Amino acid sequence: MLSSTSECYGEPLVSPQYEEYRGNVNTIGIRSCYDEGKRVAETLVMDYNRKYKLNTRIVRIFNTYGPNMDLNDRRVVTNFVTQAILNKDITIYGNGSQTRSFCFIDDQINGLTKLMNSNYIYPINIGNPDEFTIKELAVMVIEKTNSKSQLIFMDLPQDDPTNRKPDITKANKILNWNPKINIDIGLDHMINYIKLKI
Repeated sequence: MLSSTSECYGEPLVSPQYEEYRGNVNTIGIRSCYDEGKRVAETLVMDYNRKYKLNTRIVRIFNTYGPNMDLNDRRVVTNFVTQAILNKDITIYGNGSQTRSFCFIDDQINGLTKLMNSNYIYPINIGNPDEFTIKELAVMVIEKTNSKSQLIFMDLPQDDPTNRKPDITKANKILNWNPKINIDIGLDHMINYIKLKI
């Protein structure tokens, strides 16, 4: 199984992103090595499937979070929760209007397991289609932690995608998979974990 990524869609011109959408990746951008690396990995996996009849799976993972993440991984959920618990300023890149969809780790693992137990060989999205702005996420974290943190806004990194929302129609129909844990419950788990680690 290749763990691919929603980054294959680049700066998408369609939302939600469905598997047949070929994306809008800047091939020479600062993030393109990761995006294009995953895209070529998908190509190679399909070549091995066709040429050598290798039994393959390709999953496009959307933002996943949950307990046991590295607190210094620089991912948005761990950043926000850690900053809020410590009452530090919460750093938002850009104006906070860019969107993401966050999938709790238990749902992600369930989706990956169902994919591995299926016969489906083409790319499939596994992610939670509930979409939030980065600013909405920050406000939720502040409220849940009763934090005194303030929001500070910094320049948006080059080629940072403005939206991410998976179309999970295929996952639902082919794998009988839907995420079960919403952001409200998932953040509670994440906050409790990080409180124990700080």
